Amino acid sequence: MFFRRKKKGEVRVLAGEAIAEYGFGNGHPFGPDRHDVFLRGLRERDLDSRVWIEEPERPATRAELELFHTPRHVQFIERMSQEGIGFLDEGDTPAFPGVYHTAASVVGATLQAGELLATGEVTRAFVPIAGLHHAARDRTSGFCVFNDIGVLIEQLRRRHGIRRVAYVDIDAHHGDGVYYGFASDPEVVFADMHEDGRFLFPGTGDRSETGIGPGEGMKLNIPLHPGAGDEEFAEAWREIEAFLDDARPEFFIMVAGADSLAGDPLTHLQFSEHAHGAAARAICRLADRHAQGRVLGLGGGGYNRRNVAAAWSRVVEEFADSI
Repeated sequence: MFFRRKKKGEVRVLAGEAIAEYGFGNGHPFGPDRHDVFLRGLRERDLDSRVWIEEPERPATRAELELFHTPRHVQFIERMSQEGIGFLDEGDTPAFPGVYHTAASVVGATLQAGELLATGEVTRAFVPIAGLHHAARDRTSGFCVFNDIGVLIEQLRRRHGIRRVAYVDIDAHHGDGVYYGFASDPEVVFADMHEDGRFLFPGTGDRSETGIGPGEGMKLNIPLHPGAGDEEFAEAWREIEAFLDDARPEFFIMVAGADSLAGDPLTHLQFSEHAHGAAARAICRLADRHAQGRVLGLGGGGYNRRNVAAAWSRVVEEFADSI
């Protein structure tokens, strides 16, 4: 058997059984099959020969989870994981035996990717089952048990001294867990285009939400009307790109939710995969200019399996083309 040697600087994709298990059973929109759908998409585009795919090494520790989450929330998930029944929120996110370990594994994969980027081993990385942007500091929400993004931002500061982090989200749903988790933080640069909250969960992300106190002006929310497509994306993206360029972040996190593509069963935006390609390409340019090239892509949402494969594979393709 031929084994390709890993190359320094090569795009790194973190995928494997540990994060593939994050899902909520047959019939739930966030099923565990989304992981393998993505890997098949990579193979169909021959991207598995252009990137290095490696297994996540470990789940996040309790101490790491508590960089963002309250101890009470972490303890609640641990208890519900042992019981394995009921819901972790108001009814969207079921508990199952072992959910604590599985959710902590997603956070661990994001932290591992962040470490590869922060230390300069790679300049682009992607984690498909990650980007759980609804989880708040003190609660589960919208299929998101722990917020891997929030934990990573706190870890980058403490471990690597990276202060100014850009969070860029083109998932159809507003990244409320990240927004409210850092609303008053001037060093978290937040840019999020999403379906208008009057028509879609979680009902937040109005234009007027630009940050609180010291964070005022460092947050950009662009709600789009149901049915908005690539033309509306391009107009919103020009504003986002200028905002990010002015902010000059040191590290970029992109949530590449595929639920903003046409045909998703839960949402109403009409993007094509070209929107995700354009966003990824532009973020790489900005990162090369301001952030030593450091870009982390996270899968986020997406419930049409064909769209999951198309959008996430396109982001990885743009990452590979940019190096």
